[in-house]
Amino acid sequence: MERRLEGIRVLVTRPRERAEELCFLLEDEGAEVSSVPLLELQPPEDPRPLASAAEHIQRYGWVVFASPSAVDALMDALREAGTVGWLSRVKLAAVGPRTARTLESYGLTVTLEPVEGTGLALFTAMRDGLLPEDEVLLPAAEAGRRELEDALREQGVRVTRVTAYRSSPALLSEDALSTLDAAPPQVVLFASPRTAEAFLEAAGRERLAGAKVVAIGPTTAGALERLEIPVAAVAERPTPESLVDAAVLAIRG
Repeated sequence: MERRLEGIRVLVTRPRERAEELCFLLEDEGAEVSSVPLLELQPPEDPRPLASAAEHIQRYGWVVFASPSAVDALMDALREAGTVGWLSRVKLAAVGPRTARTLESYGLTVTLEPVEGTGLALFTAMRDGLLPEDEVLLPAAEAGRRELEDALREQGVRVTRVTAYRSSPALLSEDALSTLDAAPPQVVLFASPRTAEAFLEAAGRERLAGAKVVAIGPTTAGALERLEIPVAAVAERPTPESLVDAAVLAIRG
């Protein structure tokens, strides 16, 4: 069987434990995979809004998650509040298959997951099912994108957005930087605008020289272009399989 990335050095810009499936799929295609954690996830500076949302979870018609980390953070808050069981009364929506799988790993049923894993695609999918009395809870990253929230508010929906977690750039060790210099990646995968910004801050633009850059979706691709980083390929869907296909396209393109 053809291994489409045989001998290609691929850099995954997140910790391996948060991208295991992607790393395994890349290695199955013959890639030499390295991972560099560029962001550190931290709890919100003020935990009270998240705790209050967890205590009153039954009031919401929908809870909308844009990332697996938001799922984990709310589940921790629900356990602390003793209200995990009430989540079964609420409709759950997920942006992207990884977020949906994280919900399912807690034994929860995902009501809605759009094929296109973006916030606007989710809004389009859920718009007709929203009732006037519905209130939507949006646990999100402190600096997370707001297009879904804005679209819901423009529709007249009551939205409660709470910070579920925040991220800060991680410092790269000298060993990590030396490894990048000794074996420069031929493909670099970015899964968010924040990660691209963190890479430039931690490693510098020169360490992308000669690499094919792949974006997980159009939002990340647009951010890379604004940072003047050429994008070789964009994944069709925000899934590990699509990222692998995009890496192959970048190399062959």
